[in-house]
Amino acid sequence: MRFFDSKITKWTAILVFLIFLIWLVWFFFFRNNTELNFDNSSKNIILNDNKLKFNLTTKTDTVEELLKEKNVILAEHDQITPDLKNKIFSGTEIEIKRAMKIKILADGKIIENYTTAKNISVALFENGITLSRLDKTSPEKWKTVQDNLNIIVTRINVEEKTIQEDIDFKIIVKEDKKLGWREKKIEISGTKGMRETVYKITYKNGKEISRIKLSQKIVKEPKPQTEIQGTYMKLGKASKGQGTWYAYKGGMFAASTSIPKGNYAKVTSLASGKTIIVQINDYGPQGKGRIIDLDSVAFKKLASLGAGVIGVKVEEILN
Repeated sequence: MRFFDSKITKWTAILVFLIFLIWLVWFFFFRNNTELNFDNSSKNIILNDNKLKFNLTTKTDTVEELLKEKNVILAEHDQITPDLKNKIFSGTEIEIKRAMKIKILADGKIIENYTTAKNISVALFENGITLSRLDKTSPEKWKTVQDNLNIIVTRINVEEKTIQEDIDFKIIVKEDKKLGWREKKIEISGTKGMRETVYKITYKNGKEISRIKLSQKIVKEPKPQTEIQGTYMKLGKASKGQGTWYAYKGGMFAASTSIPKGNYAKVTSLASGKTIIVQINDYGPQGKGRIIDLDSVAFKKLASLGAGVIGVKVEEILN
């Protein structure tokens, strides 16, 4: 039994000695060599600077030290991964996203900012601008962001809108020879109708640019109005001669040498029998045989302006 105990003690001592020996070897060889390599060996680093990749060798310890060694300068709004204070190891990849200055014109506002977004769509989203399916951007939203880029957002909205619209009533005129030509009476008052029209309306930045009628229905029929129009004219002496035209006020007016300004005259074309009523507001015309100078608008109701001069009968209206 004593022999067995001594044998166990012997092998225990040998085992402890071997473990101690292994620890000494690790401590003085492997541990010291690892620390030495970490502090002094070169590291292979990948620098991705705004999509341009560089393979760098360095003995620096942190991202910040590497950038300083390689003279890589970061602007205020640039982004870097990993952080400047992070340690670097062989195989570490450092990514720099360079910030671009942009100006956005949208919704009546101007936004000036910096972005590291890859394209315009993302840059707009970063600045709180959401695009609908129909909205347009200039440049197009899928294009790459460039420095000092101006981005214009055009809002396009389409809606269907039902609009109530008045329908004018028709006027039925009855002539009365006993009433003066300037007298008019309403016998039966008319009432406007109503229709509902559905439009497809397109807006550009809030302003309507097109309107397409989709459907229409009458919800209330209009009722016609009956009017009595007097036709009685007390006419003065008739004069026949030449009628000319000139551009003046652009209405049913004329110049006369015999009828006072403000009075009215009945003018009849001797060739066609057409008749008009004009108000005298000027003096003229000058020329042998010419008895009235019609405003061009009035003259065209009797003949074409190309005729120049036409035969007319002129009668002053006395009532």
